[in-house]
Amino acid sequence: MSIINELLDPIPLPDMVQVEQSFDVPIVQDVAKEVQRVIQKRDVLQRIKHGDRIAIAVGSRGVAELPVLTRETVSAIKNAGGAPFIVPAMGSHGGATGDGQKEVLAELGVTEDSIGAPIVASMDVVKVGEIHDGMSIYTDKNAYEADHIIVINRIKPHTAFRGEVESGLTKMVTIGLGKQRGAEAAHILGFGHMAEHVPEMARIVCQNAPVLFGLGTIENAYDEVAKIVAIPAARFADEEPELLLEAKDMMPKLFIDPIDVLIVDEIGKDISGDGMDPNITGRFGTPYAEGGANAIKVAVLRLTYKTSGNANGIGLADVTTRAVFEQTKLEKGYANALTSTVCEVVKFPMFMESEALAVKAAIKTCHNPNFDQARVVRIKNTLDIKEIQVSKSLIPEVEKHSQLRVLSNPEPIALQV
Repeated sequence: MSIINELLDPIPLPDMVQVEQSFDVPIVQDVAKEVQRVIQKRDVLQRIKHGDRIAIAVGSRGVAELPVLTRETVSAIKNAGGAPFIVPAMGSHGGATGDGQKEVLAELGVTEDSIGAPIVASMDVVKVGEIHDGMSIYTDKNAYEADHIIVINRIKPHTAFRGEVESGLTKMVTIGLGKQRGAEAAHILGFGHMAEHVPEMARIVCQNAPVLFGLGTIENAYDEVAKIVAIPAARFADEEPELLLEAKDMMPKLFIDPIDVLIVDEIGKDISGDGMDPNITGRFGTPYAEGGANAIKVAVLRLTYKTSGNANGIGLADVTTRAVFEQTKLEKGYANALTSTVCEVVKFPMFMESEALAVKAAIKTCHNPNFDQARVVRIKNTLDIKEIQVSKSLIPEVEKHSQLRVLSNPEPIALQV
């Protein structure tokens, strides 16, 4: 027996119960119909002339109903006489290549066949200005040369900074459409300047590129579309801050808090830009954001299939498995870190030979001397926290919480050994 096994063998693994978390949430029942309604209500297509080429910027993040949002926007433009096409707006994602970004869109369900418009994917950019400290601002060349640009994105809290606008339409205009060069330029001074720079950069892009409007969504705690808005480009700065506050109010969370050990079954770029959303886990790669759970130790067990070896965010865990280590393609995460300037997210934590040993290591180091009473919470990933597992010791706490419900009897925790 190795010294690691000797140290961890006495650590008990908890019995777990399945628990349902309930959130009071609004939902858009007919997303397609609502897209058409908000576009018509704001009259955002009035400037389109027959034959105008319209670039629709679509990103790489997990946006609920993205194919429907894109398809209906394409349809509305065609009805207005325009000729729509899609441009990937995802900074350096997809390996920072046009083909790679087109593949990312396909994985999200956005294909030429599904949305009824061509996809024009290139990393070519045009410099459209600079801000006061000399930082250059870029935008996608194909979009810049179109008659109009429309951006589609979810409005939500960012994973690395706090400001009046965070992730959403404004950031899509600056960093998403900026491709690799734009994303790199925007991050060069670090996330401590993002709250100031993103709105300023967006203002300059909108002055010098034909940005027409943004189609924005807010999602509820179950990652369903709760609200859809169409905002003219000139109104981004006025309207997006209030929508961000709404989005924060609807964010899901873990009602068990504090947590001794948070087990995350899987992380990946298809789950969050940070692999696991810090707004859920409480583990941020920068000091410029806060929130989420108060977890003493975080154990990550697997990578998602769709992340294709990109373990960006693994550095925010305390312990993981050899399987994660061997599946990790370091260069993919390093490319993200070099662009974002955040290196902490790709540092590799201690890894164990099995999932069971990884969880035992987290329990042993969680600072609760009563290992059999450790407050353990397990989630599939940070997008899926409607049902979670909690250790048997937490049952009394669950039963007292109005938004938690025990769904099963205690059973031994299921882990690969």
